[in-house]
Amino acid sequence: MAKVKQKISGCFRSLIGADNFCLIRNLLVTAKKNNKNIFDVSQQALQEIISLDALLIN
Repeated sequence: MAKVKQKISGCFRSLIGADNFCLIRNLLVTAKKNNKNIFDVSQQALQEIISLDALLIN
């Protein structure tokens, strides 16, 4: 998957950016493979992250 990004921009600027790209790419590929709506899966993942952040703050 990193080769896809490398072809587009040449490289990642940080290891964190590369990790984030791989996590997002993995989510989208898995959703597509399981015939899920990519938008719905992305939205659900973001809602879960936001709710986890809210729990940590409180």
